[in-house]
Amino acid sequence: MKTILLIRHAKSDQSFFGNDFERPLNERGKNDVPIMAQRLLDKKINIDLFVASPAKRAKKTAELFCSNLNIKPEDICFVSKLYHASPETLHEVIFELEDNHNTVAIVTHNPGITYFVNEISGSSIISNMPTCGIFTANVHCDKWTDFTKAKKEFLFYDYPKNV
Repeated sequence: MKTILLIRHAKSDQSFFGNDFERPLNERGKNDVPIMAQRLLDKKINIDLFVASPAKRAKKTAELFCSNLNIKPEDICFVSKLYHASPETLHEVIFELEDNHNTVAIVTHNPGITYFVNEISGSSIISNMPTCGIFTANVHCDKWTDFTKAKKEFLFYDYPKNV
C-alpha cells in the first residue's frame, strides 16, 4: 500500500511583478503551512518523502512543511518538471518514485494539480484546488510504476479555510 499527498503551494504574493518562477509566498501563505502541517500530525500522517517544484513558492511551501513535520528540508527532492505540471507529468513523476517510499507528498501548482486530483479521484470533486490544499489517497500497489492501474482510496481533502 502506498499513500500519496498532493499539495498545492501556499498562497503567493500576487503583487510580485518579476519572473513567475521567483514569486514568493505572502504572509498568509507562510501562516497557512504550519496549520496544515499540524492537521497532518493530528491525522498521524508520516511522510517518507517530499517532492516539490523548484519554483520559489512551492519550494518554500515544502520547506515549511518539513520544518513543521520534523523532516530535514535538505531531503526534499526538487523536480523541475513539476513547475506547471500537467496530469501526465505528475504521473511521470510518480512512476519515477523509489518503491521504498510509501507515503509521498508532492507540492506543485494549479491548474495541473486540480486536474490530476479529479482524474485520480474518479470524479470532479474539486473545481479549484485551494492554495495549501491537501488531497490524500491510499494507492493499492507495492510499486509506484503500478500507480495508474491501482485502485485509489480517498482518505481526506483539507485546506486552510476548512474550519
